[in-house]
Amino acid sequence: MHSTKENLQILFEDNHIIIVNKRAGDITQGDKTGDKPLSDVVKEYIKDKYNKPGNVYLGVVHRLDRPTSGIIIFAKTSKSLERLNKMLREKTINKTYWAVVKNHPKKEKDTLINFLKKNPKNNKSTAYAKEIDGSKKAILHYTVIKKLDNYSLIEVDLETGRHHQIRSQLSNIGSPIKGDLKYGFDRSNKDGSIHLHARKIQFTHPVTKEQVTITAPTPKEVIWNACL
Repeated sequence: MHSTKENLQILFEDNHIIIVNKRAGDITQGDKTGDKPLSDVVKEYIKDKYNKPGNVYLGVVHRLDRPTSGIIIFAKTSKSLERLNKMLREKTINKTYWAVVKNHPKKEKDTLINFLKKNPKNNKSTAYAKEIDGSKKAILHYTVIKKLDNYSLIEVDLETGRHHQIRSQLSNIGSPIKGDLKYGFDRSNKDGSIHLHARKIQFTHPVTKEQVTITAPTPKEVIWNACL
């Protein structure tokens, strides 16, 4: 089920930024598939809501993989986009993810440090223990927050933002994300999603300087519901 402006889930909005809960399957911005991106849906929503003539400005601050759900920030002005981009570079935007994985991790809590190398041919990143040519250092911290019968719910805090970082690093410790065939889960989810959700974001507002903390509801689905 992709987003339309009717079912868009807006978590926060002011004159400078708009934060939405992305559905699994939505692409953040246009790509070679030609499918309608979430950025266009948000633009339509703004155009309608404020009766804006002409083009609506919307800056894409960061992206989420297509099968992933959760929080995405868009900028409504070029000034806020510039400031948010700077905050991303300086790592002052804290993002917390939830992942449902199989095979309970050996440690309840750990910091994973790998070197990830992306293969553009299959759009996949491989995690290595040591630095290899063309690899980038990837750091994440995780905590197991709930055990289900066959799965574990893990909370992940990212220190770096690499291509498919959470998917690759969790798979590397033998706990692939539910539905993630690409990284070793045995079957796909019916809707093509994976059980990875950008759950929470904390940052200082780029213009008002207030502290913003947003939590995104998980998709309405049996396993996610069992995690709550």
